[in-house]
Amino acid sequence: MTAALKTLLARPWIWSFLGAAGVWVAAIVFTGGYGAGGMLTAALSLAVFTVIVGVGQMFVITLGPGNVDLSLPANIGLASAVAMKTMAGNDAWVALGLAAALASGLAVGVANYLLIWLLRIPPIIATLSASFIIQSVDISYGRGLQIKPPPGFADFTNILILGVPLLAILAALFALGANVALHRTIWGRSVLAIGQNIRAAKLAGIRVEPVRFMTYALCGALGGLDGALLAGYFRGANVDIGNEYLLASIAVVVIGGTSVSGGKANLPGVWGGALFLVLLLTMLNTFGVSAGVRLLLTGLIIVVVITAAGGEKRAR
Repeated sequence: MTAALKTLLARPWIWSFLGAAGVWVAAIVFTGGYGAGGMLTAALSLAVFTVIVGVGQMFVITLGPGNVDLSLPANIGLASAVAMKTMAGNDAWVALGLAAALASGLAVGVANYLLIWLLRIPPIIATLSASFIIQSVDISYGRGLQIKPPPGFADFTNILILGVPLLAILAALFALGANVALHRTIWGRSVLAIGQNIRAAKLAGIRVEPVRFMTYALCGALGGLDGALLAGYFRGANVDIGNEYLLASIAVVVIGGTSVSGGKANLPGVWGGALFLVLLLTMLNTFGVSAGVRLLLTGLIIVVVITAAGGEKRAR
């Protein structure tokens, strides 16, 4: 039993779940146990959107140092507008709207890769520059858009099964599939190999650029899907609907145990990091903490986790 516990605690992602449980307990103590179940249900509902973009960001970060997608907020905002405009409030057009949002996000991901590959621009600069262009398109396309989501689609994003959001169940299955893809497919293992040593990966015969292309395209497509789901959940598109997911998508990856230096990914930790972050922000809201302080604390948590991981590596 002790050996099994030590093995479990040795897994980096377990600490994100323990942290989430600790924050939940602290919130329950503060509120005297009032609304504990509702808080957990709300956390699961909101964590879904962070998990979806977090998985995409995790794959990108795993490619190695400097790889990160900073265009996600703008991508999400544009996709939400594209989805709502395509659906036009009609449940018959939901599938087409989701496909349009995925296509929008995929186009953003492909554009990000082309900026990096063709122009040899560092990923941080390329995706940040792309975000300004995407945001400009979104402002001209989606500003003032008052189209509500189709009633059936909006209801779907809020379905509960025995108190558990349906979207959370689907997101958990998606995360399981992504974990299989990471560890059991040629593409997933190639992502890990490139992140560990890109030169060695090339010498081993791995086609680096197609792998990077697929990774950035996947991250973009997941951002597009997230935009459509957010628009359904919050009852409409918004230019700023994805703003909080820039820091959040990076935070859940880091908190979940994925190495920012690449080559090491912990997909279960994305869920743990998302729950920890959502519950922490919920607790801070309960305490009446301002938005600026919440962002400051999130940034400090990222710094602490990265420092701890770096210290562990130096110790080894």
